[in-house]
Amino acid sequence: MSIPYTPENWPIAAALLQFPGRAPDGTSVQDQSAEEWAATLTEVAEAGFTEVDLTDGWLRPGDLAAPRLEELAGVLRSTGLTAPAISAIRRSVIDPVDGDDNLAYSHRTIDAAAALGVPLVSVGLHRPLTPAQQAVLWFWTVPGPKDPEGDRATWDKAVVRLRELAEHGARVGVQLSLEMYEDTYLGTADSAVALLTDIAHDNIGLNPDLGNLLRMQRPIESWESMVAKTLPHANYWHVKNYYRAEDPASGQVLTTPAPMESGFMNYRKAVRFAIDNGFDGAFCVEHYGGDGLSVSAANREYLRRILPRDRA
Repeated sequence: MSIPYTPENWPIAAALLQFPGRAPDGTSVQDQSAEEWAATLTEVAEAGFTEVDLTDGWLRPGDLAAPRLEELAGVLRSTGLTAPAISAIRRSVIDPVDGDDNLAYSHRTIDAAAALGVPLVSVGLHRPLTPAQQAVLWFWTVPGPKDPEGDRATWDKAVVRLRELAEHGARVGVQLSLEMYEDTYLGTADSAVALLTDIAHDNIGLNPDLGNLLRMQRPIESWESMVAKTLPHANYWHVKNYYRAEDPASGQVLTTPAPMESGFMNYRKAVRFAIDNGFDGAFCVEHYGGDGLSVSAANREYLRRILPRDRA
């Protein structure tokens, strides 16, 4: 088996979940100086990362003018970071209120990725958190918006719009990846693969962020089954883990974030399956709560320990 990287140089990016889109003084990150952007990304580099996912909860490259994109490119160079992906979060192109705006934003994000030399944009169908979700410790413990089940017109709209984004990406040299997320058309392994199949474009794959499904406080498909169905279609991979406690007598399920190596899903087994089935994309390590950047850094080192070497 030929493997494109060694464990030491496989691209493993830090997510920017720990860095909000507004500074403590209320200033938007969009309006910060290049020096202020550099301060944040230096923190990422000092945690041992050489790659960063430009998660748009921190900064929206798709909403930057060309001169500011050049500044961002300079900041990446100065901090020694490369960006294997931009993740556009909670920008569903079938959102019943903001779908048209989100589609336009996704196109701008693809163009921004091309301008920055970022090879991939990850998009999804999840929507903004509701006020009830924002009011609790862990947002996934409160039900959020759901894509309408059995609604062929909405499904077809998702297919058409995501194919449109894939075609745009192909023209400018940027791949698309679909992030799996609960209660959307990307919310189960079967539905995600079916949506990808209907889109039917070579420039789009799956981002099987199975952590988004492991944390659901209800019965779920086994992680082994989800891995087997989705990883052969993956071109990017958000990775995180959760503890799950299930009480069969009451049916109660409780979940909370966990380091990758100690959570419910066996990533050693999942990563080996993925690579045996052709996965050669970048990883993005994520973690909610506490010092999420440091836990993400520990997750990076765990990945480097379990990644296989070329056996050709």
